[in-house]
Amino acid sequence: MKLDLQQFTGGTSTWWRNPLHRNFSYTDGVKYVAETVGAYWLIDYVFSSQYAAQLKDQPFQVWKWSANDGKGRFVVEDGNNEVIVTYNLEFTDFPDGEVTLWFTDRTLLLPNEY
Repeated sequence: MKLDLQQFTGGTSTWWRNPLHRNFSYTDGVKYVAETVGAYWLIDYVFSSQYAAQLKDQPFQVWKWSANDGKGRFVVEDGNNEVIVTYNLEFTDFPDGEVTLWFTDRTLLLPNEY
């Protein structure tokens, strides 16, 4: 699956909030990904993980998501290609492919939106 994410550049027109995690926000590009593939759970997963010991003090995070044959994997890096943590999901309905998200300043965004 290939998402057209090049249209999201230089910021966002709306800062979206997740009702379960009101301290965090996400951008138009992240909303587009969630709506297009029916994966609002992806946003929930990133936000819920912010309370984990490995991530709570990381000011900048690169979330690399990949899905293949119904299984998924998040590799979370610190922005300097150092892996902080990896999460493997035994099941996902996310289409096969990859998406990279950044989390900084309590906001989840696409790299092009920075």
